[in-house]
Amino acid sequence: MPTTPRALLLDFGGVIVEDTRRASWARELAETVHTLLAATDAQPPAVAEIETDLAAGLNAYGYWGDGVARSFAPTELRHEQLWADFVAADWAPAAREVVLAHATTLTYRLGEVRQDWRVRPGMVELLADAAARGILLAVVSNTIYGSVHRDFLERTGLADRFAVQVYSDEAGVRKPNPELILRTTRALSVSPHEVWFVGDTRSRDVRCGRRAGVGTTVLMRSERTLIDPATPVEPDLEVADPVSLHALLTAS
Repeated sequence: MPTTPRALLLDFGGVIVEDTRRASWARELAETVHTLLAATDAQPPAVAEIETDLAAGLNAYGYWGDGVARSFAPTELRHEQLWADFVAADWAPAAREVVLAHATTLTYRLGEVRQDWRVRPGMVELLADAAARGILLAVVSNTIYGSVHRDFLERTGLADRFAVQVYSDEAGVRKPNPELILRTTRALSVSPHEVWFVGDTRSRDVRCGRRAGVGTTVLMRSERTLIDPATPVEPDLEVADPVSLHALLTAS
């Protein structure tokens, strides 16, 4: 059994929270984009066309993420890249310029409407016990809208549990780039070998933990674990949920 860590680094989606994709997200965001474009001199595409491009663009972004997980040090897309290259590539130049100018605001809106998050059962208790034992806590997550994650943790009263939150769109790098973890350990003033890193994918999280040299890499199973591209790396520990992770932490 690994020794008690000085810090516990947690992925957001699949570890801290589980999510449900909203069926209406593309339509809601398409209406926001259409309203924005209609208020300018840009000729907006029809709402249905915007909706189609949003769904296709985010699907392509997912495939892109799978692809760059093969490289050692992938960077994250800027908000402007997401909109210019993945969503609005075929729009009229004037419309593309408008969404580029509002890329961060639109990306935040994307995070608001795309899914519903629920804190995983047992996570609140795990965080409280870890904090009581003096274990530092941090979020380390790939996401294109980190500020939405921050706001969710504020609303749920969990933000103060974390000494550091590191998100790929803010850092400019994404897992499995080890820099995302190393940046977190530097901020916490701990060595990578003194931490447990918990994620729900092998291709991004386990691989990132290995590259960063963390003391213990933990795979927590989620729906994303099942669809993750096959990757020949294995975690030190595998758990079903936060309750199981809490039990391991208590026994360490």
